[in-house]
Amino acid sequence: MRCPACGSFDDKVVDSRQSEDGTSIRRRRACLACQRRYTTFERLEEVPLLVVKRSGDREPYDVAKVVAGLAAATKGRPVDAGQLDDLAGAVEESLRLEGPEVPSEEVGRAVLERLRDLDVVAAVRFASVYKEFDDLADFERELTELTHSALTKATEPKRH
Repeated sequence: MRCPACGSFDDKVVDSRQSEDGTSIRRRRACLACQRRYTTFERLEEVPLLVVKRSGDREPYDVAKVVAGLAAATKGRPVDAGQLDDLAGAVEESLRLEGPEVPSEEVGRAVLERLRDLDVVAAVRFASVYKEFDDLADFERELTELTHSALTKATEPKRH
């Protein structure tokens, strides 16, 4: 680091502490040239998450788009905005574990999986757009899948 007083690059770290919010590290430094002390902060630089569209185009992941899609699917349902934000955050977190680029289909699938646990009706609404339902058979297939997954979860032993 360059000393703000004399411009020297020679310094030593006197103290390091994590910030209160846990997103950065606060370091107290002492310049070896002029003996002045100053504070620096280090933050993790996040790698942008890119969504690969069906066309092959890449665009930055936009949590607002996910929340807007969820809001449309849950309109009139007993789901609040905080739940939608939490769901969108969980989706983003899981996608980041997949790597810096994820296919748009993976985004939709991740949203749908979590939305099923939150509100089944909203999940069917979301699936109708995400999976591009064309006719009644598509809805029937989705409802059969939801019923099957609900029965499977009901018969699974509870973990404590």
